[in-house]
Amino acid sequence: MSKKLFIILGFVLSLLLIISVISIAQEDIPESKDHPLITRMPNFYIVDYNEKDFDQMDFKNSEGEDVKVEGHRYDISYEIKEEHTATPSELQILRNYENALEKIGGTLVYEASPEEAWLKLEKGDKTFWIYVFAHCDGECYELTITEKQEMAQEVIVEAKNLAQDIKLTGHASIYGIYFDFDKAEVKPESEPALKEIAKLLKQDLQLNLYVVGHTDYIGEFNYNIKLSQERGDAIVKILVSKYAISPNRLKAYGVGPLAPVASNKTEEGRSLNRRVELVEQQ
Repeated sequence: MSKKLFIILGFVLSLLLIISVISIAQEDIPESKDHPLITRMPNFYIVDYNEKDFDQMDFKNSEGEDVKVEGHRYDISYEIKEEHTATPSELQILRNYENALEKIGGTLVYEASPEEAWLKLEKGDKTFWIYVFAHCDGECYELTITEKQEMAQEVIVEAKNLAQDIKLTGHASIYGIYFDFDKAEVKPESEPALKEIAKLLKQDLQLNLYVVGHTDYIGEFNYNIKLSQERGDAIVKILVSKYAISPNRLKAYGVGPLAPVASNKTEEGRSLNRRVELVEQQ
């Protein structure tokens, strides 16, 4: 084999190796995936992926003001494959997502054209907040999608801490009791908190409590009063029927948004205001 032919073969093999490496590098990174709600732009692949069961997301309202939402969060970054020369514009990427979401009931909340869009989709009992950021002249874009939900409370206040709060202040806040949106049925994941309330009452047989439901200020005032009352009633019913607490020791009340512990102007504040209070009966 001549030296010239050897050099040519070496060049061809090197070129094939480079193409192979590029091809491999342009596959989705391991353990990444598109969000089940919506697909990607054609000829793009995932270069970065992060999923958290519960996190906070920066969003914008219709006035362009910063707000925060919390829930199951996905961060997905895409880049176009190098062999494709027909690159979409940044605006084209935004319009694709806006149109796709509109077809399934989504709405455009705010747009900073041609690079950024904030969209919202309410589907069944779920709310999705979607942020699209196109950059690199259309060669890459990012999706941040949060399925809005309350955090599953893992740290539960124990009976002894509830007793101490009531002794010192006459009341104790409970954040481990859960309801579906706009409903008064107590969810099964509330059981740890309910057990501690029952334990508190069984340890101190002289203690009688008001079970007071609280809401944020979103929605009609009288409706929130009614809903908070129904939630208080539901808690009392479970404590009596499941944990054998005497009904004479418990009274339910609902005060809706009348006793906030934080500003209702932020999602964090509204989350703190949606609670149950145990108040000692005198």
